[in-house]
Parts: sequence; structure tokens; C-alpha cells
Amino acid sequence: MRPETCPGPWKRREVLRVGALALGGIDLPRLLSARDRSGSATAETSVILLFLHGGPSQLETFDLKPDAPDGIRGVFQPIETNVPGIAICEHFPKLAGLADRIALVRSLHHEMAVHSDGQIEVMTGKTPPRIDPTSNSKSDHPDIGHITSHRRGSRADGLPRYVAMPSPLYATQPTYLGTGVRPYTIADPTQPGFSPLGVAVSGPARNLDGRKDLLARLDAARRSIDRRAGEAEALGRCQGQAFRLLTSPDVARAFDLEREGPRLRDRYGRHRWGQSCLLARRLVEAGTSVVTLFMDTPKDGPDFTNWDDHPGNAGRPGHFGTYMKTRLPYLDEALSALIQDVYDRGLDRRVMIVVMGEFGRTPRIRKGPPDQSVGRDHWPQASCALVSGGGLRMGQVIGATDKHAAYPSRRPVSAKDLLATVYHHLGIDTTHVYHDHLGRPAPVLAEGSPIDELI
Repeated sequence: MRPETCPGPWKRREVLRVGALALGGIDLPRLLSARDRSGSATAETSVILLFLHGGPSQLETFDLKPDAPDGIRGVFQPIETNVPGIAICEHFPKLAGLADRIALVRSLHHEMAVHSDGQIEVMTGKTPPRIDPTSNSKSDHPDIGHITSHRRGSRADGLPRYVAMPSPLYATQPTYLGTGVRPYTIADPTQPGFSPLGVAVSGPARNLDGRKDLLARLDAARRSIDRRAGEAEALGRCQGQAFRLLTSPDVARAFDLEREGPRLRDRYGRHRWGQSCLLARRLVEAGTSVVTLFMDTPKDGPDFTNWDDHPGNAGRPGHFGTYMKTRLPYLDEALSALIQDVYDRGLDRRVMIVVMGEFGRTPRIRKGPPDQSVGRDHWPQASCALVSGGGLRMGQVIGATDKHAAYPSRRPVSAKDLLATVYHHLGIDTTHVYHDHLGRPAPVLAEGSPIDELI
């Protein structure tokens, strides 16, 4: 799941490792190909995308089907929200009180039933040309963060346009846009000694020492690299961007969670998902364009697994409902705090929050090997997405599925339609055409239209 390193001679790759270490997540390939590009997009709008890795079940979250037969209907009870007629899972009580600030898409669908291919579909808007059952596919096209970063160009203060926490999406890559648009990757903010900039962000003397050490390492890399003219010039830009990133007081403040009061941090939850959501809010408020949160597990340990709730996932025994019952309150806590915070700060027109996975789960619950555990399998034909903010129309449900939540029955919404809606918020022209490595035209989106009900 780690991002690919830049190809090249061994000597150069050694230098790139130095850069990755020094920048705590911004690797030298990113900086080597970074350019001050002028994009046509509006710089103020931002997106926080919570990617529920593994594929969350629609039947246990936002489309429960309580009247379906046993073995199909959701294993949890629906609860009413503060919007009449909208019901969601009982383990989302905080989100239920914010339903007037969310919109649910219940008819999201595509055809990719493999994790990597599904991730490529929903994040790039390009259907993979072939299905890889090993889930090792890599995208042939950049994702929404790569494209937004490229269209908007570098910020003068060094604040990254595209940030990923606590890891990048493993199936997408910048491809023909170059490694300069890769996301700045921030580790789990709940880990001891967490420092998103690679040096301390509090204590001026320690800050200065750390930054001087970073620049010394970059100088060493510069002296050791092959002195081709293009690379020497790129390293000069690399050093300048690194300096701006690490010496800007505004950037340091954006990354510093310690500036938030303990009550607000508690409201988000003192776990990986909660503190990542809080840091995401700080970053988009400061001007980051796209933040992706890879929502795998909220904590480590045998009680936690990702959203891939089929029999035998992660070697866990028992019923998938047990793990979901443990997992769902963490999402409820973190997401509700993020939505409330965005609205409280008056950011709800500028910041769009999107919650989705790579697909949904099968209508039928299954028991199976290797341990006769119980779960639901991959099912891209129907899933749900949640949207909040972005100046969009909230307090509604868009689309519906049949009585078993198997297929859209009203207002089908493709993954490309959802992406078109996000691009619309970001001000990105989806008809803009790039050219891939073979010179073939590649529009930002060849298909998909913004969801009219939201705009």
C-alpha cells in the first residue's frame, strides 16, 4: 500500500530516500518535478474525503432495509434523524442529530468488485481496462487530489495542496502528471512523538535546529546527486520549497494540533480517525485543497478490522456485526464532530466533506471459510455515500435501492457523477484534456455529471 518510488539509477534512488526521510512524507521525487503551475480552479474551496477502506455495508449504515427477510436486512436497527423520513443506523446517534447538514446518496453504483479496481473507479472516474483479482492494480490515471494539485499549482507558503492521512490511497498514482503532485503523507497523529513536518512544530529553538538539519541533509543530497542540469535546477526548487514549508509560521500552525483546546480534541475522539479529522479541518481552513483520510481502523488491536466485512476478513472469528458495532461509534464521533466544526466555523460553503468506500456489500449474509465466520461479500452494484457542506443542498436522500439494497431502483448515481460533483465544488473543468504517456487524450472526466439535486 506504500506509494511507488521514482525509478532511476541506484545512486539517485538513495538520494530520494534521504529526501523522503528529511521531509517526513514529502519525497524528493515530488519536489523534483514540482512546478509553479497556474491553474484555472478557484483556490478557496476544499474537500475532505473520508475513504472507508474495504467497502462499508450499506445495509448496516445508511440503507438498512428493516423489512427485508432475515439474512438480508441490516443487523442493526434504524433510528430517526432530525429530518423527518430519514433513518440511519442506531450506532450513528450523533450523525442523526445532524441530518439537516448531510445528504445521503443511496444509489451509488459501478461494476468493479475488487478493492484496488473499485478504488480506482471511485477516485479517478476511469474504469480499469482489466480486472485484477489480486487487488494489486495501479491506476493508469491520476486521482482527484493529483488533478486538483496540478491544476491549482504550488502555494507560495509551501502548504501542500494534497494531503493524505495516515497513508495514501494505495491503488492510485499520479501517472502522466508526474510525482510532483503526490500527496504529502501524514502519519497517525495519535502516535507518540507525532510530528507531521518531520521536525518539531513547537519550541522555536528546537524548530530552528531541526530545520537547519533538514537543509544540511538536502545540501548533502545535492552534492551527491548526478550533476545533470535539469536535476540540479530541480533540486534548487526542491530546497526552496522545503524551506518555505518548514519555516512558514502559518504552515507550522496549520499542522499543530496542540493549538486546539482539549475539549474540542475530546469531541473529535482521541483516536486515529478523530484526530485525523481534526487535523484535516485545520489544513483545509489554512488552504489545503484536498485531504484524503484512509479510514482503515480507528485503533490497532484484535477488536478492530477494516470495512471489508466478508467471512474470514483479517482472520477474525465470529459475526461481522460484532466488529461493526465496535467500529461504527468511532466514525459517528469523528464525522459528527467534523461536520459540526466545519459549520460552526462558517466553512460549510467552502469545505465539502465526502464519505465513501470502494463499493458496498452483498444483500445476503454468508457464513464461510476459513473459520466459518459470518459476513457480507463485495458488492459494487449498490452502495452509499454521505456528503456535507460545500454550499450544497443538505437534509435529503438522493436515489434509492430495491427492497434488498441490491440495485438502484430510483435515480442511479455513478461514481463518476459523484466525482463530477466534487470537481464542480473545486472549480475544476472536467472537460480539460491531459495526454497520457503514449500521447493519448485523457480528459479529467470522460463521463459523469454533477448531481443536480445537490447543486
